[in-house]
Amino acid sequence: MEIKEFYTADNQEHWLAQIKNSDWGAGQFLYTLLAENRLKELCGESTKVYLLTDDQNLVSFCALEELDDVRDTDLGPWIGFVYTFPRYRGHRHMGILLNHAYEAAKDSGAEYIYISTGETGLYEKYGYSFYRIMKDMHGEDSRVYRREV
Repeated sequence: MEIKEFYTADNQEHWLAQIKNSDWGAGQFLYTLLAENRLKELCGESTKVYLLTDDQNLVSFCALEELDDVRDTDLGPWIGFVYTFPRYRGHRHMGILLNHAYEAAKDSGAEYIYISTGETGLYEKYGYSFYRIMKDMHGEDSRVYRREV
């Protein structure tokens, strides 16, 4: 397994096509944002997209962003677009990427790192604690988790 960063990776078209194969609406949204070169416009210029790869197969992906779907806040950085392909689930591959994003946030001097999600009981396994309910960009409630860096 190897971690690549989408914007600096060789063969971006290959990785973009693999992101498109995700069976998750937010994965399709990430694909569109990357294909149209709009992700950094929406989430901040320092946004990184981390890819966990197994040779030429995409195992998992996530983004480390200045902004996520909870917009009216000075919190950050955020981890978003967290996804693992079905055949790789159950092996904690996502934890590898979450740890990589954590280390990048640590290197940038962040105090906390945040995740906005509808999930309960998932991110706690990786050191995140429930912070509070906040409104996302669509006015819906989102569970915000954070981890001290």
